[in-house]
Amino acid sequence: MEAEKRAGLWELFFTFAKIGALTFGGGYAMLPMLQREVVERKGWSTEAELMDYYAIGQCTPGVIAVNTATFVGQKTRGDLGGVVATLGVVFPSLVIIVIIAGLIHNFAELAVVKNAFAGVRVCVCVLIFNAVVKLFKSAVTGPATAGIFLLVLLGSLFLDWSPVAFVLIAAMLGILLQNIKERGKRA
Repeated sequence: MEAEKRAGLWELFFTFAKIGALTFGGGYAMLPMLQREVVERKGWSTEAELMDYYAIGQCTPGVIAVNTATFVGQKTRGDLGGVVATLGVVFPSLVIIVIIAGLIHNFAELAVVKNAFAGVRVCVCVLIFNAVVKLFKSAVTGPATAGIFLLVLLGSLFLDWSPVAFVLIAAMLGILLQNIKERGKRA
């Protein structure tokens, strides 16, 4: 915790501004960079904590990346850190959107722009896939978590439910399975 308190507010702002500026494709595409910067380089969060923040960020109103930045900033530097990290992650997008909004109508129909966006979409898919593989390796640690994974995967493929429902069901299953495991140890 001591190392976390040493993170400066400017460091929080610029770290999340870099994440916001260099990640295309929304919150899911930000996950690999968040993991690299926040967990591996800065040590502001553990991988498990980041996954928890990300899961909560999906269930709460707002943008996943913004919610996650707020959680990490708050953990690292309190309420002010949460505000600074949030401002950092949204600042580049705000600037870029203002610039693009002024120019998009002039260039949207150009073949080179359409092709560039097509290439970026493919890249975002790969980044999201890599993030999923890393999360899978750290989250699916045994038969119980593999079972929850399969249930949620199948449910999300065949049911038109809100992600919130899947997160709540998975949380309840996790609690239930942990209680069963603890009772087995006591018996």
